[in-house]
Amino acid sequence: MEEPPRIVSLISSATEILYGIGADQHLVAVSHECDYPPAARTLPRATRSLIDSSVSAAAIDEQVATRSGEGLALYELDADLIRRLRPSLIVTQAQCDVCAVRYADVLDLVKTDASLVGTKVLALSPSSLEEVLADIQTVGEATGCQRAASVFLNQLKGRIEAIAGRTASLAEHARPRVACIEWVEPLMFAANWTPELLSLAGGRPGVAKAGQHSIYGSWEELIAYDPQALFISPCGFDLQRSVQDASSLQNRPGWQNLSAVQNGRVWVIDGNAYLNRSGPRLVDSLEILAHLTHPNVFDRPAWSDPSNLPWAQMSDQPN
Repeated sequence: MEEPPRIVSLISSATEILYGIGADQHLVAVSHECDYPPAARTLPRATRSLIDSSVSAAAIDEQVATRSGEGLALYELDADLIRRLRPSLIVTQAQCDVCAVRYADVLDLVKTDASLVGTKVLALSPSSLEEVLADIQTVGEATGCQRAASVFLNQLKGRIEAIAGRTASLAEHARPRVACIEWVEPLMFAANWTPELLSLAGGRPGVAKAGQHSIYGSWEELIAYDPQALFISPCGFDLQRSVQDASSLQNRPGWQNLSAVQNGRVWVIDGNAYLNRSGPRLVDSLEILAHLTHPNVFDRPAWSDPSNLPWAQMSDQPN
């Protein structure tokens, strides 16, 4: 009888996919960032961060730049744990060395360790919503959960179509100029799948291009674009830390003159849980964006807890 698979997930989005398609029963370890669904928090951790995230956004960026410039990793594998677990499949990523453990480090471990002979490595590298959805099917095929993956995909696509179908007919003037900030110091505009989500939600993104990596931008660019709705979602931070970092923007020149600020349409979103992760909760993110962009068209997402929302209106926060 063939042994059941033993899976190690080294990226939070893959962990969410594995739970979504019912392959979580085969998970034996996850990354240090895997916190959803809550059951994932009980599994052994196969990675750790080498960056001190308790410091300011600027200091974090400096750490990342310094280590990257020296060719040093930002995350470390627990090689001993992985050897002991002897996984048949490791799911990782090849998109961004800042987001998770380096793909090359995973390959080196598997290729050089005799105990991992036969271990397969699946690397995900999506840069669009379509590619994120395709990854679900890919993970389903790699884990023998093709049928469950198809069912899960159809559910997600139905929710996307429910949004897109209602915003497709919006006139241009009814689509506000929108922007999403992914890092506050230095300023970074969210790209990859985010402009696509903003467009599907009924907005007009204009400072970053869909399908490309997120880019550093200038404050002057944001001022010139003058978004009518602004979302702030620092990568990897929960809502509390995001609100703290976002408040620094209120002291920048021209902040009070932004249309989004004057109209009370600036929101901080828990990026660690939503916009930043290339997993199934991007559909949740779309529903959040649609509600905030067009509250008269889209109700608050039914799955959200009104007493613990993953977003906060900036005007509700102290300067």
